[in-house]
Amino acid sequence: MQTDEKIVEVLNDLIEINNDRVRGYERALEETKDLDVDLKSIFHSLANDSRKYAAELTQEVNKFGGEATTDTTTSGKLYRAWMDVKATFTGHDRQSVLESCEFGEDAAQKAYNGALASDAEMSTETRQLITNQQSTLRTAHNLIKKYRDLHQAVNA
Repeated sequence: MQTDEKIVEVLNDLIEINNDRVRGYERALEETKDLDVDLKSIFHSLANDSRKYAAELTQEVNKFGGEATTDTTTSGKLYRAWMDVKATFTGHDRQSVLESCEFGEDAAQKAYNGALASDAEMSTETRQLITNQQSTLRTAHNLIKKYRDLHQAVNA
């Protein structure tokens, strides 16, 4: 079925962006200094949220008879490579980690906006799942941005 293939593709794109978030926050945990307990807790929680979202989206893909991806996006792989290079030159400070996380959150919002704007037919339940996840991700984005802005203001 054409419609099922389209929605499976849309859902798999969201699974990939959530897999990117998991790997990105795992990376951020590695980069965060031991004194940044607040960030470690937040990053751990946000990675777990994306694990949950990917599992929910996988269930949706299965409902449509598709095969759920376990991969990340190509841009996510490139972004993590760029983070490695950036860390080499700028260090592993709180500001750069938060900026990198905000960049990832922007990418997640873009992916969810694209999914909701897609011409793939989706049930009300599927649309609601995507909308609910996007709303929670927007809250995460705002939290990361708030931490970044506060750190920036303190060090200005």
